[in-house]
Amino acid sequence: MDNHCRICHHTAAENRYLCEGCEYRAHTWLRTLPRLAALLQLCMQPTAGTAQRGGNGRAHSPLPVDLRVLDLLGPGQPVPIDDPHGDQTGSIPITALLAGWAHYIASDVPAVHRDRHGTVRIERHGSSSAWPRTGTGITAWTTWLTRYLPYAVTRPYAEPMYTQLEDLVHRIQRITHTTPRSAPKDAPCPACTAFALVQREDSLHITCDACGHRLTPEQYDTHRAIVMPALARTALLMQAQQERTRREQGEHAAA
Repeated sequence: MDNHCRICHHTAAENRYLCEGCEYRAHTWLRTLPRLAALLQLCMQPTAGTAQRGGNGRAHSPLPVDLRVLDLLGPGQPVPIDDPHGDQTGSIPITALLAGWAHYIASDVPAVHRDRHGTVRIERHGSSSAWPRTGTGITAWTTWLTRYLPYAVTRPYAEPMYTQLEDLVHRIQRITHTTPRSAPKDAPCPACTAFALVQREDSLHITCDACGHRLTPEQYDTHRAIVMPALARTALLMQAQQERTRREQGEHAAA
């Protein structure tokens, strides 16, 4: 394997399929999923409306629940079911997706034991299951996956696990109208000089929206300490020049 992240294609550490930044984002999603699931509960009941005919109104009463929410919070299978007739809707529910990945990782984690001759053996049995100590709810599964995430990013299935978690979180955010907080930074990008550096709540890095350059918070603080004093002096000189120009124009008009 090469040393590039399978998601963002930035440099990753040796024997890792995700870089540090993408692992951090996956960790953030797992940490916030219980809170997002609680928000989904509040969105269970759709906006009520009277039954109408004609136009864009309903010819019948609306369903008492939002099926998108029910699809996410209800039971299900960790993989899409066969749908030869194309009449299935929805996607994998939260708990089924999390439990499915937990069981998959558990079956892949190597077991270490000594044989009857005292030799250490490392084997992947392929039949182990994950059993969180605190139950089988969303919080229990996300806690289990968070603990095993450092191992998962070293395995080839890290990429599909990441993309499925990303899709799941985005589905929930579209329903709950929630997005990670972001804050623009005042220093320009060191790569392209655009004032487009943004720090996002679910990101380890400060990223330039213009060119994609990434900085750790420590790198940004160092960069800012170097460039901002010069920018401040330039701004003061420009302001002084503008004031001098306005004064000269005023004197010329008075004469």
